[in-house]
Amino acid sequence: MILTDTGPLVALLDRKDPNRPKCVEVLKQFPSDPLLTTWPCVTEAMHLLYRDAGYQAQAFLWEMYKSERLAFHNLGDDEIKRTAMLMDKYRDTPMDLADASLVASAETLGLQLIFTLDGDFRIYRLADGSALDIVP
Repeated sequence: MILTDTGPLVALLDRKDPNRPKCVEVLKQFPSDPLLTTWPCVTEAMHLLYRDAGYQAQAFLWEMYKSERLAFHNLGDDEIKRTAMLMDKYRDTPMDLADASLVASAETLGLQLIFTLDGDFRIYRLADGSALDIVP
């Protein structure tokens, strides 16, 4: 599974998003496994999709989930605590809830690759000091 941030989800579903062509091309290179995201990213994506493209774009996000092209990772208690710690650690960046949830999930699930348009992931570090591999 490929850990996926809000930006690519929005770009894939909002035809007016300037990052759409790049994200569509990247998606074609991934295996057919579902993209994996967290509930904070879903919430953020739903807000941005409605604001920029209306309900139909939100419905497409639900269709990705129903068709098993997208999976949601539920944060456990330890991940929620880690999310809060990360937001505190990177408060000057700042790190938002969605980004922190992805880093905490990567640590727990042992994932190294993230599909994101957010350059802040070049700054963030996992608990072992390593950085996530960013696509694109």
